[in-house]
Amino acid sequence: MNNTTPIKALTAAVLLTLGLSVAAQAVPTPKEATQMRTHSVSETLSARQQAIPLIAASMASSQMDKLNAALNQGLDAGLTINETKEILVQLYAYTGFPRSLNALNELMKVVEARKQRGIQDLEGKEPTRPIPVGDELRRVGTENQTTLSGAPVKGQLFDFAPVINQFLQTHLFGDIFARDNLDWQSRELATVGALAATPGVESQLLSHMRASLRVGLTAAQLRQLAQVLRDGGDNEAATRADSALQQALAAHQ
Repeated sequence: MNNTTPIKALTAAVLLTLGLSVAAQAVPTPKEATQMRTHSVSETLSARQQAIPLIAASMASSQMDKLNAALNQGLDAGLTINETKEILVQLYAYTGFPRSLNALNELMKVVEARKQRGIQDLEGKEPTRPIPVGDELRRVGTENQTTLSGAPVKGQLFDFAPVINQFLQTHLFGDIFARDNLDWQSRELATVGALAATPGVESQLLSHMRASLRVGLTAAQLRQLAQVLRDGGDNEAATRADSALQQALAAHQ
């Protein structure tokens, strides 16, 4: 076991207490958003994208029957096995290791059951770039954090406990967000889905709704995300997502 393991475990325990407190929290201008988009602009979520918040929300709420259905929906819509794994691994930082491990176990069952039915899902790619280490990891993580947050992250909380920002920068935005086998739009769809399904983390949900706009998801797509959650039977999560989006958009007016 390497000496970063305790740091990574602690990160999972405290991340749900944090919001991304930034100096400037406005939604990006159209020019800024355009520069950050990694996909062509669309006003609707693809079938693949629609499955991601459903997977995340059911994982966060430990509804395994719903998770099983959402995993099948995602794989049917074109998510690869490795992309789906990546979603469930990333979300440990927001929902905790137990839920992540349980969800990965459910994915194993789903993949095996699909094989038994003759369905051969695409394995998908592993990360192609090596994850940096040491000072370079902190630099890359800080850069990713600043890009997603819209400004350097700072505030009283991080003055009070600066080590938590170090963990955020080196692990969440470094180790995880530097992995290039899942695009940032998908990562934010997953994060928003998980946080929307979690009562009491509205400030973090708002931060990630803003981040979703920064990485090129449109307001129409994020409204659709809320509707997808509602159609999936989670009215409370949908209401929280709608409220966060309204706040994010109002801040830019």
